[in-house]
Amino acid sequence: MKITERHYSIKEAMLFSQRIAQLSKALWKSIEKDWQQWIKPFDLNINEHHILWIAYHLKGASISEIAKFGVMHVSTAFNFSKKLEERGLLSFSKKEDDKRNTYIELTEKGEEILLKLMESYDPKHNSVFNGALPLYDLYGKFPEFLEMMCIIRNIYGDDFMQIFERSFQNIENEFIEEDGSLRKKNERKEKEEVESL
Repeated sequence: MKITERHYSIKEAMLFSQRIAQLSKALWKSIEKDWQQWIKPFDLNINEHHILWIAYHLKGASISEIAKFGVMHVSTAFNFSKKLEERGLLSFSKKEDDKRNTYIELTEKGEEILLKLMESYDPKHNSVFNGALPLYDLYGKFPEFLEMMCIIRNIYGDDFMQIFERSFQNIENEFIEEDGSLRKKNERKEKEEVESL
């Protein structure tokens, strides 16, 4: 988007940029700590978890897609994907019609770990969630971040936001809450079928 006429002052621009930088840094520090604590029992780091998450929601993805949607350098996406492959959590492949790109897909073991991670999520151990609870108590809903999403869309594009939304829509459609944790819907059916035999 090209801005031809300036309707803001340099001071406003600097204050906005610094405000969002400081808030983002403070928020990221808390998010990073919570995220690391959540995935630590599964011997994953944040990049590895993010790669598993993206591969799951894209039903397989190229390394360049992982890098783009994981907001990481291509070499970072490749190197961490390679580590996940060595652990048997991802498989690498080439497509017949696209030999230039390397594609990854979750293995059964990789999906199992990702689903166990989702089941183990405990909001009591998430400081950002707990920080938002007073707003939920006051307004009956969590913040929606529409303005922030608009900024991200303008930086990373529509396809980034489509993948972002798809991952959350997948969780909404494919998972249920049961006994205080998330479970994949078809897993519950399979479990009931096995128990009925």
